[in-house]
Amino acid sequence: MNKKALIIGVSGQDGSYLSKFLLEKGYRVFGTSRDHEMSSFSSLKSLGIRDDVITSSMLSSDFRSVLTTVKSIEPDEIYNLAGQTSVAVSFAYPVETFESIALATINILETLRLLNYSGRFYNAGSSEVFGNSMSPANEESNFHPRSPYATAKIAANHTVVNYREAYGLHASTGILFNHESPLRPVRFVTRKIVSAAVRISNGSKEVLKLGNIDIHRDWGWAPDYVDAMWRILQQEHAGDFVIATGKMVSLRHFVSEVFSRLGLNYNDHVELDKRLMRPTDIEYSVGDPKKAENLLAWKHQTSFEQIINQLVDTELKQARERTHLP
Repeated sequence: MNKKALIIGVSGQDGSYLSKFLLEKGYRVFGTSRDHEMSSFSSLKSLGIRDDVITSSMLSSDFRSVLTTVKSIEPDEIYNLAGQTSVAVSFAYPVETFESIALATINILETLRLLNYSGRFYNAGSSEVFGNSMSPANEESNFHPRSPYATAKIAANHTVVNYREAYGLHASTGILFNHESPLRPVRFVTRKIVSAAVRISNGSKEVLKLGNIDIHRDWGWAPDYVDAMWRILQQEHAGDFVIATGKMVSLRHFVSEVFSRLGLNYNDHVELDKRLMRPTDIEYSVGDPKKAENLLAWKHQTSFEQIINQLVDTELKQARERTHLP
């Protein structure tokens, strides 16, 4: 029989790409969202796999909901990708962010303990846990959160380690640095930039307002990173892995490259707005993926330039489809 995978938070960017990846490997893929009857699952549809993923409703912050779902599906692998995913939003809704990440994670792990789960569990970590990292952060680097989101991710990360060591669960965390794709919602700054730049290139007179564009990030490609998630769960021994490119690029350069790709100078169309600044931000963020390269035989495949090209090309195509241009 085919392996069964349960993707908690299947409707998001990573959940959709992971679904496609696992389906291509012959898995039966089950996915949950808060309300599967109301969710559009637009990302699954855009990848052409909506009908191939068996969806159901589950609220990760509700223990009974988690227990019922896992017990009924009996998956071989569980990928926890759910939760409030925006760093900026976490400042406005810190309690909700903590519940959707930290409380949800312990609900899942406690469910696995009570069910004597013998499968494998993946937890979605985040590079935000490291705070500023001018030199590449690895699995041994100290945590220094600079947002409620990062604090919640640290709590979830430590909980995974505790259940792994205390109860012998095959539970791992992938500490992923920034990874982008056309499936990112517009509230994320990379998609916001690309969408606005394409509209401007098509004649819009709008001004793109951004906060601090002198931050530096380690940007990868989401389809590359879901491959790493799967590889983590194929290891004999569970553990935590930094998934990154090892290269750091400024947001200013990202903006410049996107506008340049469209034949525009970003200085003519971008305005800095202090109201978009975060109370605390990370200036430098870069990861050291050596452990993943050595143990998982994983390495990012998509360059920064290729990421820019694919983001812009997809946005241009979607814009043409919306306006029925030839």
